Amino acid sequence: MHEQGEATRETAPDSAPSSSGLVDEITRLGAALKRLFGAQKDLLAAELGLARSAVSWMLLAGLAATVAGVGFGLTVLGLLGVLLAQWLGSWVWALLVLAVLQLLFLFAALLLFRRCMHWMTLPATRGQWGAMMRAGARRIEAEVADEQAASPPGEEG
Repeated sequence: MHEQGEATRETAPDSAPSSSGLVDEITRLGAALKRLFGAQKDLLAAELGLARSAVSWMLLAGLAATVAGVGFGLTVLGLLGVLLAQWLGSWVWALLVLAVLQLLFLFAALLLFRRCMHWMTLPATRGQWGAMMRAGARRIEAEVADEQAASPPGEEG
């Protein structure tokens, strides 16, 4: 009888699977995910640092371009003033002509700015304007219909 009990014990399958293997797998999965997301975090930090540096350099380059542009403009105005003074024979008249030219340029720049602002607020064509108005009317009608459908009959709201 003793032999029969040993044979049964050896051939019977385990009723509870070993949980240590599952825990090991989950632990390894967690470690792998931690390494993966850690690497992604490090990469993101490096990219953000690079972008921050690029923005700083872009601002510096923009400032340098502005300074160079203003310097160039002043040089051209000085040369034009000298030429006008030689042509007109008077520094006063040359400076007056330069002032008028600068006022005309400023006025043209303001008009262009206003026109661009106007273009930004208007649709490109009358067809687009009509389509925008029809879409708005449909949306309002749909909202009114939804409100009427949501309220029970006989209830005023």
